Amino acid sequence: MKVLIADKFEKSGIEGLKAAGCEVIFEPDLKDDTLVEAIGRTRAEVLVVRSTAVNEAMLDAGNLALVVRAGAGYNTIDVKGASKRGIYVSNCPGKNSIAVAELAFGLMIGLDRRIPDNVAELRLGKWNKKEYSSKSKGLHGQTLGILGFGSIGQEIAKRALAFGMNLVIWSEMGVRVDRDAIPVDLPLLLQFRPTSAAIIAERISVADTPGEVAEKCDILTIHVAAGPLTKNLVSEAVIARLKPGAYVINTARPDVLDYKALAKAVKEKNLRVAVDVYPGEPASATAEFASPIIGLPGVYGTHHIGASTDQAQEAIAAETVRIVQTFKQTGRVPNVVNLAKKTPAIYTMIVRHKDQPGVLACVFGKLGRAGINAQETENIIFESAEAAIARINIDNEVPAEIVASIKDSCPQIMDIIVVPLGTPATV
Repeated sequence: MKVLIADKFEKSGIEGLKAAGCEVIFEPDLKDDTLVEAIGRTRAEVLVVRSTAVNEAMLDAGNLALVVRAGAGYNTIDVKGASKRGIYVSNCPGKNSIAVAELAFGLMIGLDRRIPDNVAELRLGKWNKKEYSSKSKGLHGQTLGILGFGSIGQEIAKRALAFGMNLVIWSEMGVRVDRDAIPVDLPLLLQFRPTSAAIIAERISVADTPGEVAEKCDILTIHVAAGPLTKNLVSEAVIARLKPGAYVINTARPDVLDYKALAKAVKEKNLRVAVDVYPGEPASATAEFASPIIGLPGVYGTHHIGASTDQAQEAIAAETVRIVQTFKQTGRVPNVVNLAKKTPAIYTMIVRHKDQPGVLACVFGKLGRAGINAQETENIIFESAEAAIARINIDNEVPAEIVASIKDSCPQIMDIIVVPLGTPATV
């Protein structure tokens, strides 16, 4: 199996792919037209990328069967285009959660103690203790608003509780936050509280909307995935509900936050802001770049480095190897993001048959000529491998005359029944 890696990637991952029997083509500087050419030239079956965008031209260029995003978010990949072409898209969720949480906390502390400004003045040879002494709120006792309670949000919660902070949490649409599942078993937390339940009741609340989180928190940190439901999630209306002097941290994606409204609030409400992601940020590792919000007082920026620790990249490399190796050995793809959650199938045809060549070909041929499409199929063999049972999910009811025709054409079939999808049935 040929694997084209079109991005920076850990040596351990390259070695792991080779050990799994893959032919690895490592060309980390590929993008745009050069990547299209390389996919066609190498005829790679697997493409591994980090920040490199994957478009329809690339999906059409060669022989791709799988695209692996060596990271969590996959908004840089044309997932819809991959689905149309029957190309798997997979990612490595949760492997950079600790790294992103650590950066978010570093930015939080940096905002509160104005660490970058301290450092900058000292580097200029200026001693200005008067400006920085006793002008920080401190994190202990502050309320941290967490938008998004996936793996990163949960890592944030652990650290916030250890810092003595209170939490107000909102998770993405349709995801229920279970307060009892929030980890509070750290010995530090239990020194002054008799039970975990007491900590949960006193220090953690769950909000119904992002606006409610903004209204209740002193510090807002964003950890939602990019997508149609989260685009502009932290809107001008949400930002308006923040307290004067609140802190805002975004280490997620630029699309989830209204940067123009945030810049306005920095000026009008004296917000302090730290961001790691930007609208229109460069795709390359080095480039000239200017962002309007970064020039404002009280705003700190980092270079989209949330996932960029050695630990995180090694974990992502290991997960990428696992995904490719599993695909190579079994045809199955861990962490696949573009399989249908629901198909057009509305009936199940259950076929009990002799385990002999051509039986299912006969069934599918008759269904196809009748204009009935098979959506999913499984064929389970009985002990001794003399008989089997096939369950075929189909998009229409099968007329009795078609069922009779299938039985007449294939004497190896012992019985057929057709039931509405999801109906318990045996033959």
